[in-house]
Amino acid sequence: MIRLLALLLRRDLARLLGAGQGGGALLPILFFLAVAMIFPFAVGPDTALLARTGGGVIWVAALLAAILPLDRLVQPDLERGMFDQWALRGIAEEWVMAARVISHWISFGPPLMLAAVPAAALLGLSADNLRIVELGLLAGTPGLAALGVAIAAITAGLRGGAALAGLLLIPLGVPLLIFGAGSLSAGGASGLALTGAVSLVLLAVAPFAGGAAIRASRD
Repeated sequence: MIRLLALLLRRDLARLLGAGQGGGALLPILFFLAVAMIFPFAVGPDTALLARTGGGVIWVAALLAAILPLDRLVQPDLERGMFDQWALRGIAEEWVMAARVISHWISFGPPLMLAAVPAAALLGLSADNLRIVELGLLAGTPGLAALGVAIAAITAGLRGGAALAGLLLIPLGVPLLIFGAGSLSAGGASGLALTGAVSLVLLAVAPFAGGAAIRASRD
């Protein structure tokens, strides 16, 4: 089963990171940086205000950037009948979804954490605040990835599924946003712990929710 998971991961990473797949992993990162660049123009050159709100802006940008890859997480494989082939080979949908969550996080989470460094500089965040933001993203982006895969599976095959997936991700991702951004004002530890706890719950639920949704779409 470990070998099977490794094969699924390799395939998913090649597809998600491919430059021909709607920009690969680059488009969400560019969108994330664009939000960080535009925000200072909106609020003006008040460095104290930027430093106070910068962490929250980074988390909002991360949540919005997580919407962009949703339409290519599940829908293309469903249209090509890949899930039917995997089922015929005895590969449970839950394993496919678990591999998809891991590959989605690898293609999305670490690049987002790297992009947070120039974004923090644009927003005037201190080194201490940047450290808390990075730890929060490390704890929270796995949950965002799991939530994105589950939502993509639930909305796959529906008319306007991509738009519906984005509408679902924003409210369902709010707890991660609240705890992640709140860690800056709560001293870090409690907010980071809550962010990690929410992520763990989402990671545990997403493969089963996604697998059930795929089976329902085939019936």
